[in-house]
Amino acid sequence: MLPLSRPNARPAAAFRSPRRGPRALRRSCAVAAVALIPVLAGCEAGSNAPVLQWHPPTSGASATIKEGTGELAIRNAFILGAPANATLPAGSSAGLFVALVNTGARDRLIRVSAPGAATSVPLPAGGVLLERDRSAFLTGPAPELLLTGLTRSLRGGTYVKVLLTFLGAGTVSLDVPVVARANSFATFSPAPTASATPSATAKQKRRGGGSATATPSPTATASATATP
Repeated sequence: MLPLSRPNARPAAAFRSPRRGPRALRRSCAVAAVALIPVLAGCEAGSNAPVLQWHPPTSGASATIKEGTGELAIRNAFILGAPANATLPAGSSAGLFVALVNTGARDRLIRVSAPGAATSVPLPAGGVLLERDRSAFLTGPAPELLLTGLTRSLRGGTYVKVLLTFLGAGTVSLDVPVVARANSFATFSPAPTASATPSATAKQKRRGGGSATATPSPTATASATATP
């Protein structure tokens, strides 16, 4: 018998990996940057950084705005409240924490307000610039956005309506949770309180005694910075 001939084996088709354009690569970099937030923040803040503590799945408010081929993402917005079983009194301040990730056109955060909860939410001069494929991490551990002049007391577990206005994307309304400064959030820094700075002015007279008057002047500052 003649040996059976085996059919010629066809070489397997070479695998071609799909090419990723520059835009897709930039988006991947933005996502990777968000994933690195805990690592970078932990290195900056030391061994007691809140990001090094265990955190439950976030209950912060989030939203996504489509802008052409990209998007503007608002992630994990929350307000740091008082310790457990306590409230932030009216007239005080509260820290607002949020991350902004922009993969769309260049934009700028120009206004933040909390109607019915705070008198104002100051921003730095010019707002917060959001370049394309860049992010602004206003995530602490010290608050960079402050709800100043609270018009009502705030307790953990409640919500505050916050409006974020962008130059290009417009205004976004979020129901932002108030998180008690306890457990995994105990290492976040509370909002600074007003401090009285007495200033004495001595008046000297040629005849008779002198008199001094002390004028307390409360001072409080708030600032926000964007980290590309």
